[in-house]
Amino acid sequence: MSKFIRPTKKDLQEFLLMTLGITLVSVGVYFFKFPNHFSMGGVSGLAIVLAQLIPVAWLTPAVYNGVINLLFLFLGFLLLDRGFGFRTVYCSILYSVEVQVFEWLFPMSGPLTDELILELFFAVILPALGAGILFNLDASSGGTDIAAMILKKFTGLDVGKALLCSDMLIAASALVVFDVTSGLCSLLGLVLKSVLVDSVIESLNRHKAFIIITYQPDLVTRFITESMGRGATIWSGLGAYTHENHQVVLTVLTRHQAILLRRYLKEHDPHAFMVITNSSEIFGKGFLRA
Repeated sequence: MSKFIRPTKKDLQEFLLMTLGITLVSVGVYFFKFPNHFSMGGVSGLAIVLAQLIPVAWLTPAVYNGVINLLFLFLGFLLLDRGFGFRTVYCSILYSVEVQVFEWLFPMSGPLTDELILELFFAVILPALGAGILFNLDASSGGTDIAAMILKKFTGLDVGKALLCSDMLIAASALVVFDVTSGLCSLLGLVLKSVLVDSVIESLNRHKAFIIITYQPDLVTRFITESMGRGATIWSGLGAYTHENHQVVLTVLTRHQAILLRRYLKEHDPHAFMVITNSSEIFGKGFLRA
């Protein structure tokens, strides 16, 4: 009998972040995408188009969204041998349930406001923030992501291009199914979302890389290792103009820690030369998994 694995604090934090990410996606989809017919690709976009093409009272976009999502989840179990993981299963089910619960609790007959651009911004920003959080945790809301895994396993297609083409086709279909305004907003929203998701992921992973040229390396590294619990690397350098020997310290910190180090060096080693760069792809212990 396998022993029960007790979840760690990190597991609980990631679970809460996944729930937050899915809730942001669900709110953006139900309250802003559905009422305005913003079919920006994916399962929610397909649900909006199908609800218009098959006008049955109980087959609302929320119902289509849940059915299609759960169908992809079933296909994933059937064809991928559970290879898509617990996180995708949890997020996919929660997403379907939340959207349906929103429809029961807050039935909507039209958009929340009469400001189309404002509605478009929230229809893009909320799901993009949620998707960024999920992707950063190696999770997803299921749907077309599971379809991509199936395509990758059984075909030689370029999955990224295939999904992009399908999203563009779904968004463009709003031009025909609804009107020009909905279609153009859907296409614009699809482009904005793809850019914003990348920005969110980069922002979540952003750290500050320090290259510090100093004559007091012990002072600098002691503060980094003891006060902030971070690692550092020291190597010897030679000034090209002065030909003097000095030490170069390399370290990577969070944004808050970077502020503390800058203040500390300004006070205790004012002659230190610092090069500070933004980096969102740092692999190794304490950072991203390679």
